[in-house]
Amino acid sequence: QVQLVESGGGFVQPGESLRLSCAASGSGFSIGAMGWYRQTPGKQRELVSRIPISGNTNYADSVKGRFTISRDNAKNTVYLQMNSLKPEDTAVYFCNAGTFSPGGYREVWGQGTLVTVSS
Repeated sequence: QVQLVESGGGFVQPGESLRLSCAASGSGFSIGAMGWYRQTPGKQRELVSRIPISGNTNYADSVKGRFTISRDNAKNTVYLQMNSLKPEDTAVYFCNAGTFSPGGYREVWGQGTLVTVSS
């Protein structure tokens, strides 16, 4: 069974940076696209950024130019570099991955990591 473990959340002031990491562990699987989503109380989870195995990444309009997604396929890890953070970026950030195994395709989610941006 595949597990995703996020790290790197925390409390920062506006304008500061954070880097989130998400590592996939387990056996007998391969990873497809990976991504980051975020959610605030009372709102639906929204896509922040997504990166395929190779090819173009995509970003929510609200984070373009400030956030950068990357991945290390050898480590089954995805990163989200967040710069120029704003209070409206405050949310729980969830890692997501599409996984392939003998049992088929499955979307897997991490447990979430809280990012708080406040002065």
